[in-house]
Amino acid sequence: MRKFKTESKKLLDLMINSIYTNREIFLRELISNASDAVDKLYFKSLTDSSVQLDKDELEIRVAFDKDARTITVSDSGIGMTADEMEKNLGTIAHSGSEEFKDANDLASTDAADIIGKFGVGFYSAFMVAKEVRVVSRAYGSDDANVWESDGIEGYTIQPGERAQHGTDVILTLKDNTDDDDFDKYLSEYELRDLIHKYSNYVRYPIKMEVTKTREKPRPDDVPEDDEDYKPEYESYTEEETINSMIPIWKRRKSEVTDEEYNEFYKSTFHDFEDPLRTISVHAEGALEYDALLFIPGRQPYDLFSRDYEKGLALYSSNVLIMDKCADLLPDYYNFVKGIVDSSDLSLNISRETLQRNSQLRAIANKVEKKITSELEKMRDNARDDYESFFDNFGRSIKFGIYTSYGSKADELGGLLMFYSLKEQKYVTLDEYVEGMPEEQKDIYFAAGDSLDRLSKLPAVKTIRAKGFDVLMCTQDVDEFCMQAMRQWKEKDLKNVTSSDIDLASDDEKKVAEEATKDNEDLFKDMKEILGDNVTKVEVSATLKGAPAELTTTGPVSLEMERILSQNPSGQEVKSQRVLELNAEHPVFAKLKDAKEADDKTKLRLYTDLLYNQALLVAGMPIEDPNTFAEEICKLM
Repeated sequence: MRKFKTESKKLLDLMINSIYTNREIFLRELISNASDAVDKLYFKSLTDSSVQLDKDELEIRVAFDKDARTITVSDSGIGMTADEMEKNLGTIAHSGSEEFKDANDLASTDAADIIGKFGVGFYSAFMVAKEVRVVSRAYGSDDANVWESDGIEGYTIQPGERAQHGTDVILTLKDNTDDDDFDKYLSEYELRDLIHKYSNYVRYPIKMEVTKTREKPRPDDVPEDDEDYKPEYESYTEEETINSMIPIWKRRKSEVTDEEYNEFYKSTFHDFEDPLRTISVHAEGALEYDALLFIPGRQPYDLFSRDYEKGLALYSSNVLIMDKCADLLPDYYNFVKGIVDSSDLSLNISRETLQRNSQLRAIANKVEKKITSELEKMRDNARDDYESFFDNFGRSIKFGIYTSYGSKADELGGLLMFYSLKEQKYVTLDEYVEGMPEEQKDIYFAAGDSLDRLSKLPAVKTIRAKGFDVLMCTQDVDEFCMQAMRQWKEKDLKNVTSSDIDLASDDEKKVAEEATKDNEDLFKDMKEILGDNVTKVEVSATLKGAPAELTTTGPVSLEMERILSQNPSGQEVKSQRVLELNAEHPVFAKLKDAKEADDKTKLRLYTDLLYNQALLVAGMPIEDPNTFAEEICKLM
């Protein structure tokens, strides 16, 4: 027996037990090695006229034998001599594929899409096998050789037989234990599933004997019109190509029909609806990659749950590396499905995860910009589709602005849409600004849980009376998004209930100031009654119709307080409330009368009623509904 070069036992233990976290990738690694061997022979046929090769001969085969408990991966590739077996299989971490690329200057070429790099993929077989046997015959040689090892101390190389050039890798599976079921890999269904999952787009056919059923011929003595005849069926095996070979994302968009894209999307990402948009990217130059992205037509039920995983499927040279690479998508595009394929990425040694590097970041940036561009096109050219998209996924974009503390506002703000009270439809922020009268200085929005309730707010009616539009923000993230943005096109974004909105004329302001000053003692008493519930009581310069309303100062509005109060942490967040009164309303005269009569009981009753009424109109809960009901009864 020959000893492994390098410190075999320790390194083999590392290969088998530490580098790979998922046993099932052993088949991916062996098929990738087989693909490399076929690629080497194909490249040789392109560069050496003495190599006469029919491309139809190039293939990979997978077989299993339940009784012998073996899995065999065969290829019709370049094969290995005894010396090459010694070099490639006897030295752990020696990559014959990497050496081949270097020797032939194949850093990047379509002629030979070599996958291997680290020279350890072969040893993943020992995660499931107690013995590995390799039979190989080099192209142009009459001799075959057999490499055998139990993956512990060493290996043997002896002469063998193989009819044609190529390599067979035969795994004898480990015995089952209480914790590990290795027999599951001795299944046609399991092997097909692993090929589809990891190696579906290897560019050579992967063939396997599969079991099928067919109807037996009708016996000669049974008439065709015999209604009682029950057909019999039989099982048979037939060789079938398991993989698709040509990835749909490598084909130009002009070469693929919408039906093909839709079917690929539904079958790959398990959706029953067609995608709303398909984005195909083929990047060439310093960084080469292909991407096929889909914007779903509906929101996944778990999109905003903790269990939802974002990410694009990542392939390298058509071989699946990661099901969901989260680093390829920002959180605000978490709904996008798709695939990125690049041979330029630096993978870690197990090919299960990525090394964080500039290439990955560069691809992620390009993908993000492409998605943004496509959404902008949809917004401008297919408004109905975009509104459908925004109903489903607008919340993610708003969260993107909020969680970035507004740093993404310039990039994402143009994608936002809100319901316009004036237009009675969705508008973008740009469209709102374009429709602003010349005298309007700010962008106004109302935040709450109901479009109907918001439209009846006193502050909204005041702003609409001025001829200004109000955006209706009915999602819980809306106001947080608006506050993070602060401005759009140099226009301040202002909640209609903010006390710093200045819509009053100089005359209106003067009247309000005088009324506040004249009733200073009344407001002082009312503030005492309400305590910390309000920061002050004053006369409004603009309030019409309603007797009172609540506004806020500072960064926390009433709606933000309502949402934050639902936080499971129980942390109390209070807005700074201002009770504004309408000095022209009959109720204000009743307040003055109670004050002048020094009727403290009545003044308390009126003050409580006005304050709680203002809370209800603002969509806020009142602290003591029973007392509120009793006070109404007293008034009646």
